[in-house]
Amino acid sequence: MECYNCGAALTKDSVCPGCGIQIKVYKHIIYASNRCYNNALAKAQVRDLSGAIKDLQLSLKYNKMNITARNLLGLIYYETGDTVSALGEWVISRSLRPENNIAEEYLAYIQKNQVQLDNVNQTIKKYNQALAYCRQGSEDLAILQLKKLLSTNPKLLCGHQLLALLCMKEGEFARAKRTLENALKIDSGNTTTLKYLKEVESHLYADEREAKKAKKREELLSYQSGNETIIQPKTSFKDTSPLMTVVNIIIGIVIGALVTGFLVVPGVRQNARSEANTAVSSANDTITTKDENIKTLNSQIDDLKKEIKELEEEKTENDSKISTYEQLLAAYAAFSGGDVETAGTALANVNVDYLSQSSKTIYDQINAQVNQQYLETMYSEGYAAYSRYDYEAAVTALQAVVDMDESYHDGYAIYYLAQSCRKVGNNQKALEYYRKIAEQYPNTSRASTAQRYITELEEELGASGVQPGQDGDMQEPGQDGDMQEPGQD
Repeated sequence: MECYNCGAALTKDSVCPGCGIQIKVYKHIIYASNRCYNNALAKAQVRDLSGAIKDLQLSLKYNKMNITARNLLGLIYYETGDTVSALGEWVISRSLRPENNIAEEYLAYIQKNQVQLDNVNQTIKKYNQALAYCRQGSEDLAILQLKKLLSTNPKLLCGHQLLALLCMKEGEFARAKRTLENALKIDSGNTTTLKYLKEVESHLYADEREAKKAKKREELLSYQSGNETIIQPKTSFKDTSPLMTVVNIIIGIVIGALVTGFLVVPGVRQNARSEANTAVSSANDTITTKDENIKTLNSQIDDLKKEIKELEEEKTENDSKISTYEQLLAAYAAFSGGDVETAGTALANVNVDYLSQSSKTIYDQINAQVNQQYLETMYSEGYAAYSRYDYEAAVTALQAVVDMDESYHDGYAIYYLAQSCRKVGNNQKALEYYRKIAEQYPNTSRASTAQRYITELEEELGASGVQPGQDGDMQEPGQDGDMQEPGQD
């Protein structure tokens, strides 16, 4: 998590380590956004897309920069057939984070598939046409339009709902139920779909109950006997024949045998189950013991890996300390021998944090004496290389001087470095140094020369087809003020 004010990495404290601003409330907001995203992800996995959309919208309300939540919201819109809303979310996501954003892949996939884009456009047109038919009272035309629409885009949730609503109006509740069940396969938690389905089932239940009553009335016969109405079943019972009596006896014997068998067999099966359960319990105990042993061994392995990692880090730190002392000794030996350049290079590789107090004293003494001589030597080498047109060597020497002191020799070091970079074709680096000369040394001939090259290089870098190093790269030292010495301004 990064600070919203300075971008520094946040710790467990309630204050930003970078700028010191209070971040307790900010952390709660970010945590709330992430919690809503996790809830939405869980609901999306069980096809509760409506609930997931609400949670994701709440997550983005807390933190609009939650790119993962915005991309998931686009996917859910796409899954429900609302491709336009999905594209909108992905475009916003890409604008908030242009790099390393999977929304770019989603947009490229849809935009490259022209057939799919055409289907999206046709889906929107057909749905709007179906709504127009409904407003005109042409429900049959609307149903035909929705059928065509759903054959092209079967995931359009609002299309299923509208078709079910029209079927309900036409009294085709069974067909409406099938349509709503298809909608539930897309989004199992959509409240509109569930409300329609409840209404359909209530009508189907009422129709079924009425059909049962009608069937029961058909099975009864009634007639008048005086002032009374006699109701009797449609089918009459007759005395059974001797053959049916024998059949009934045989059936009774079979039923008795089956009852006896069912009374004995369950006992045997129960004993078998009891023995099997005992064996399973014993096996589970053994597995549990082995699992505990495995967990203990895994814990020991993790501890050993952690110890190895700490030892490796300690070894790396010790190697760095040894290397630091070796570089300090090399710098001391080179300085004692009068080799200032080697001493300066060695001192640059010394990490002062690893030095003891006495070693730091030696380092400070050598560094104070070496720096000035090192800068003079490297500047002299760079200027000499520039004078003999060896611009590669000039860049190497003068870069070392500028890295240590940009204002060295009243800014002539950075001036000649800019000239050398331009000569070798590194126009981007030359432009950077020319700008520093124009800012730090105004009202000098170097600043005037630098300003002229700034204009040329900006035009050259902005134009297409122009190679670096053109427009004056072959000038000799001395032209346009290249060989000016300090004091000429």
